[in-house]
Amino acid sequence: MRAIWKGAVSFGLVSIPISLYPATRGKEEIKFRLLRDSDMSPVHYKRVAEADGKEVPWDHIVKGYEYAKDEFVVVTDEDMDRVDIEATQTVDILSFVKLEDVNPLLFYKPYYMECGKGGDKAYVLLRDALRDSGKIGISKVVIKTRQHLAALKPQESGLMLELMHFPEELLDASEFKVPADVTVAKAEMKMALQLIDSMTEEWNPEEYKDEYREAVEKMIEAKIQSGGKSLPAAPKKKAGTNVIDLASVLQRSIQEASQRPAKPRRGKSPRKGAA
Repeated sequence: MRAIWKGAVSFGLVSIPISLYPATRGKEEIKFRLLRDSDMSPVHYKRVAEADGKEVPWDHIVKGYEYAKDEFVVVTDEDMDRVDIEATQTVDILSFVKLEDVNPLLFYKPYYMECGKGGDKAYVLLRDALRDSGKIGISKVVIKTRQHLAALKPQESGLMLELMHFPEELLDASEFKVPADVTVAKAEMKMALQLIDSMTEEWNPEEYKDEYREAVEKMIEAKIQSGGKSLPAAPKKKAGTNVIDLASVLQRSIQEASQRPAKPRRGKSPRKGAA
């Protein structure tokens, strides 16, 4: 796999050469093409100028920033290269904070950090110091022309850099309606806790699959096998209602949960150095 970024991590006067690699594998979307229904001919998009409707070849297309309505300034690759080029080479740790003090909504994209030549001891030192302190390093890094807030975390036997949203990017939770002045009966709360307890199990991420994608792939295969003919209509689902007897629904849920076959418990693995 090719590194998406190479540079160094610095904290204080310590500098560690590192390379960043994506920690997640993007699942390719099931893609559909637009077709003309009469002969199944693919429909293409064209790059058309707004002023006269004429198609524009790639060698006549430039990037521009709209600083006022219909007023643009052209920005070239050379212009972008002049923007804080030094910052693109370093992950500067600005401070250390407790992980539990950071809003989980701020984290959004993890990268594995591979240690570069000569940085082994400092890399291990930072990893173990973060693990033992229960803290993460808050930093800023420029990747692909954009500056990101980021956190350095110990992850298993290595370090991880996780990109973060800047706080102003998060929507204020007060903008959304939540139930107010609702009293929950003690009996209902007791049953809710009982239901949670009966449905509690060890975390096993391998059990969870993208069922919707699998169903779409199955449907497409059936269409291919049928020669493109229409498939039988899916059975209609009964419409639900928003008015429920919460106590009776909880009681039925507890009964159903208790009838589920018990899953075999797996032996606990040694604790790893995840943050």
